Amino acid sequence: MKPFMTKYGLIVKAFGITLTLLVFRLTFDYLNFDILPVTNLITAFISGAIFTIAIIYSGTLVDYKESEKIPGEIATSLRTFYSDLALIRVPDKALVQGMQEKTVALLRCINTNFRNNVWSLEEMDTVIDAINEDISKLVDLNVPPNFVIKLKTEMTTVDRVSLRIKTIAETSFIPAAYAISELAAAGVIILLFFVKLDPYYEGLILFTVLCMLMTALLLLIKDMDNPFEVGKNTYADIDLFLLWDLEKKLGMGDKKVK
Repeated sequence: MKPFMTKYGLIVKAFGITLTLLVFRLTFDYLNFDILPVTNLITAFISGAIFTIAIIYSGTLVDYKESEKIPGEIATSLRTFYSDLALIRVPDKALVQGMQEKTVALLRCINTNFRNNVWSLEEMDTVIDAINEDISKLVDLNVPPNFVIKLKTEMTTVDRVSLRIKTIAETSFIPAAYAISELAAAGVIILLFFVKLDPYYEGLILFTVLCMLMTALLLLIKDMDNPFEVGKNTYADIDLFLLWDLEKKLGMGDKKVK
């Protein structure tokens, strides 16, 4: 049931809204409010509104496609960081073991933020700063610079991606553009209430399809604007399975180290 709702849930939701609009349309027909004939001007307005919404959708899609890469980037950096620590030879074995434990703690912090639909930079910074302090200790222990630079680079990648997640999750794609797309969709639907349908039944079908298309696109754009809403009954979220799997893997490795 869940895969079906993930794929078609938004369409079902849009169809439910469209049925409500269809009731209003039938009411307008009963009251003889359908007074506008279909003209080139009306069809041009509908085409322009759909084109406007498509532009907003394409802009949101860019951020969404970038967000799809984020779980892989985080998983790769943390897995590489964790495995590279095993190559470091220092007298203080507890330091390397502690860094591995902090790496697992950082991954758990990331996944907890995702599961709770929040992104706390304070929590992230606390764990990252603790790991960076340990990297500084490696310098004092004369660890070869190439190892230190590699570890620092991977942690910088995680920090950069963390800031990007915060930006995507808490900012909207041009609020004015959303307002324009909503006004365009509302204008088309209101206009369709007054258009004379001829032939009538074919016109009702066309009215239903157009309303469902406009509604579904608006819902999709709003959903895609924050692709990290885990467990909120949304339909356009990125899959974070790479991070879930890595947490299990590193968690098991962390227990073996202990």
